[in-house]
Amino acid sequence: MNELVHYEGGGGIATITLDSPRNRNALSRQLVTELAASVELAIADPTVKVAVLAAAGPAFCSGADLAEQSSRPADAGTAATGAIASLPDVVERIMTCELPFVARVHGAVRAGGTGLVAACDIAIADATVTFAFPEVHLGLVPAIIAVPLTRVLDRRALRRYLFTGEPFGAAEAARIGLVTAAADDLDAEMASVLDGFAKAHPAALRRTKRLFDELDGLGMATGLRLAGDVSAQFFASADGQEGIRAVLEKRAPSWR
Repeated sequence: MNELVHYEGGGGIATITLDSPRNRNALSRQLVTELAASVELAIADPTVKVAVLAAAGPAFCSGADLAEQSSRPADAGTAATGAIASLPDVVERIMTCELPFVARVHGAVRAGGTGLVAACDIAIADATVTFAFPEVHLGLVPAIIAVPLTRVLDRRALRRYLFTGEPFGAAEAARIGLVTAAADDLDAEMASVLDGFAKAHPAALRRTKRLFDELDGLGMATGLRLAGDVSAQFFASADGQEGIRAVLEKRAPSWR
């Protein structure tokens, strides 16, 4: 069985590439299983500062593998199976782990593929990318992807596109919050983003991402107390002090 997800690490970057061009990187059972394993590899490596979610072929991801879902036995009932059962775990892991994820988006993105994009902390899309939520046109509900989408998208726009299934472009995706930027030069934009990660301390990056989730739902006073404790901890740390000295001495820091 050919590998459908490739993992490559080095230089503080873990690159996870979907590679199932025969079905436009559809979310099959095998692909989601391999994606989950690659996500765990990246998270477990303390030298990784950022994970990049990318895709090979003409499309980023076409959503659920409809051929696989059409083969469900008639007596399967309503219980989720295969990729549909495991996709929520992958989305949740990307969203709630401490490792920052960046989506490098090219080609068409449909249905479940948009959920992967929304789950990432940063998403850079080629200016020619198109997005759509066609589920309702198939008699389906965009249920799983609604969870990450509601965390990042403008609610009015999200309702429009979920209800109508109409396609929209990268500029609109950036306007409503699905992607961070629509880039005329995708490689150059990605290089700029990753250069920023390269200069950062891995533990500081992971703590910053965790802080976002911790602050959700907290009142202002409680949030500020938590933020003050985190700030003091890192200012007092050996690497924090090294970073401060490096700025004052106009040199690159030497992390432990």
